[in-house]
Amino acid sequence: MIIARSPLRITLGGGGTDLPSYFEKNGGYLIAAAINKYVYATVMRPFTPGIFLKYSRIEQIEKVSEIQHPIIREVLNELNLRTPQIEITTLADIPSGTGLGSSGSFTTALIKALFTHYKRSIDPKELAELACKIEISKLNEPIGKQDQYIASCGGITQLYFKKDGTVKVEQLPISIKTQHDLEDNLLLFFTGVSRSASLILRDQNSRSLKNEKEMIENLDFIKKIGYKCKDALVSGNMVEFGNLMNEHWEYKKLRSKGISDAQIDKIYSSALKNGALGGKIVGAGGGGFLLFYASDKEKLRAYMQDLKLEEVRFNFDFEGTKVIMS
Repeated sequence: MIIARSPLRITLGGGGTDLPSYFEKNGGYLIAAAINKYVYATVMRPFTPGIFLKYSRIEQIEKVSEIQHPIIREVLNELNLRTPQIEITTLADIPSGTGLGSSGSFTTALIKALFTHYKRSIDPKELAELACKIEISKLNEPIGKQDQYIASCGGITQLYFKKDGTVKVEQLPISIKTQHDLEDNLLLFFTGVSRSASLILRDQNSRSLKNEKEMIENLDFIKKIGYKCKDALVSGNMVEFGNLMNEHWEYKKLRSKGISDAQIDKIYSSALKNGALGGKIVGAGGGGFLLFYASDKEKLRAYMQDLKLEEVRFNFDFEGTKVIMS
């Protein structure tokens, strides 16, 4: 039995500039951080022939082409297995549709587990690119490349998206003090709403492909905020970082009406009066998790508890996708 895990992620600046429709014309930049909440993929050889899948559904089929789960089907197609006799089970610490990059984490965990099962090696960048190929090229999902890269590589990471499609990965050179400050004062709360990011991302993708001026200018500005976040974090200016999160959120909301709603806006504006310096919805928007940088974390926690919003506490993950049992 092989068990692989991939971390989920939060974005700390520049989110949205990782879609190929934007960065292939303009270049992209963002800072993402892997967290110690995981998606797991288990692979083993069953006693009887066939393909056995256990996720939110159960599938028992004979051919790869019959698989209903699109990512599992395309990953197995990519491996070009003639007569697979395999059982795949998936688990997650946090449900999908909550903005923490679970799809990219699942894809990287599954590829890593399968490669290990078939005694093949793959390095983190190859793993990320193969996951991007599956999700973006094969399945035509309107998503960016950050989720696959941060899941594969881990850490608090700068991702430079080049016009030629390549991605440069660098750990953000922050101090241990700043790392601990982020772990102490970044607070993550579930809005209670799970959603598919596809509609919001398809809209952004379509408008970027059309080179729509308003969308491109918005993403250009978000990219600049990403670089400012880098400067603030490297210098340890955490008040500036919190203020930049707030500025980022205000511009992010302008990209699509579906990113926020009246309830989220009300929670957010009240949070700024109750201990938060800045924050945003993690991921494409429309629900999922609210991430705040707090100047008074206990006051913010008390406010969120009054609203009955559950907090998910986390630390950073610096290992990325890895096999934890073989």
